[in-house]
Amino acid sequence: MSTLQETIHQMGRQARAAAYQLAQLTSDEKNAILRAMAGAIRERVPELLGANDLDLAAGVEKGLSAAMLDRLRLDATRIEAMAAGIDQVATLPDPVGRIMEAWTRPNGMRIEQVRVPIGTIGIIYESRPNVTADAAVLCFKTGNATILRGGSEAIHSNRAIAAALGTAGAPEHAIQLIPFTDRESVAALAQMDRWLDLIIPRGGKGLIETVVSLARMPVIKHYDGICHLFVDRAADPAMAVSLTVDAKTQKCGVCNALETLLVHRDVAAGLLPQVAAALRAKNVELRGCEATRAVLTDVIPATEADWTTEYLDLILSIKVVASLDEAVAHINTHGSHHTDTIVTADTAAAERFLREVDSACVFHNVSNRFADGGEFGFGAEIGISTDKLHARGPMGLRELTSYQYRVRGNGQTKGPVQR
Repeated sequence: MSTLQETIHQMGRQARAAAYQLAQLTSDEKNAILRAMAGAIRERVPELLGANDLDLAAGVEKGLSAAMLDRLRLDATRIEAMAAGIDQVATLPDPVGRIMEAWTRPNGMRIEQVRVPIGTIGIIYESRPNVTADAAVLCFKTGNATILRGGSEAIHSNRAIAAALGTAGAPEHAIQLIPFTDRESVAALAQMDRWLDLIIPRGGKGLIETVVSLARMPVIKHYDGICHLFVDRAADPAMAVSLTVDAKTQKCGVCNALETLLVHRDVAAGLLPQVAAALRAKNVELRGCEATRAVLTDVIPATEADWTTEYLDLILSIKVVASLDEAVAHINTHGSHHTDTIVTADTAAAERFLREVDSACVFHNVSNRFADGGEFGFGAEIGISTDKLHARGPMGLRELTSYQYRVRGNGQTKGPVQR
């Protein structure tokens, strides 16, 4: 075993021991530590900015794009938002210990299904240093020990944030940051099923597929956000334009941004020029199918690859469809099962769409951009799962718990086997 593997396995053993300690903390004790973490972040602003400057300088030297540098950048406002986010987590209801169901059997046994921590969670992520704090405190609130592995582009910032969190009085090793940024550390973490109960990759498709191929423990995936908005023939045109523009341009580099617009052929001729004018005012590049280009003659021809591309940019593909059935089939075939919207005044059509589209979030007359833990009222999220088991959609505190059955009795025995 290499020195790197030995180090990570030692971190795993430490995390397991810390998880047992965390599980004994009361909600009040956890919240007090969280508020101390927020205070530590605020006290260390100069150190965090200095560390971030090192990452930004390295990023410029590596030729990172402007968008990547912006995701990497910390300033006083973003650091305060990080601290405020920790304070907010401290105010959220603690799901640990909640009785989900309870019942009494005919023999008098009392059975409770109770939320408990998952235990130890590994989180592998890229770019944004605020994920270090977000992920750590959400796991801490739910009594889970965390091993974090950030990207090389943010290593100085991540170390500074983790060091600040470590001064707040949490059990030792409750939050650990892997100091290595090479790929071997990802493999070592993903194969450490003796010590890790769950691993969550947050980043590009390549990172997620690597983790899935290597992991020997359950993985919760946050795959591409190839999100759709379908304008039904019964849609209000003004609403359709407004929602399309918001879903595409309010923030285009995120997983719940709109990537493909589907328009019913009965309204395409009247609606497409309105949508195109509004999107072009926001500098959006449009790519369309043949029917779209028959209306918007200067649109770039869409290729088959456009229907399965997450642009994360001011680019939108447009397809005219003949029916609700075709829209649903297109979404289920080409989408990533993240977030998809129908715009319509036809309630029956809307209910069919909500039932038949196989995505984590399905919306009626609402912008895709509301697919978010904060917008759902969760307060914060660890990510948006495109899986179906354990967690689906925005993952808040509840999704970072498991459950156990607690059975109480007064001497009940099963008795002899009847023959």
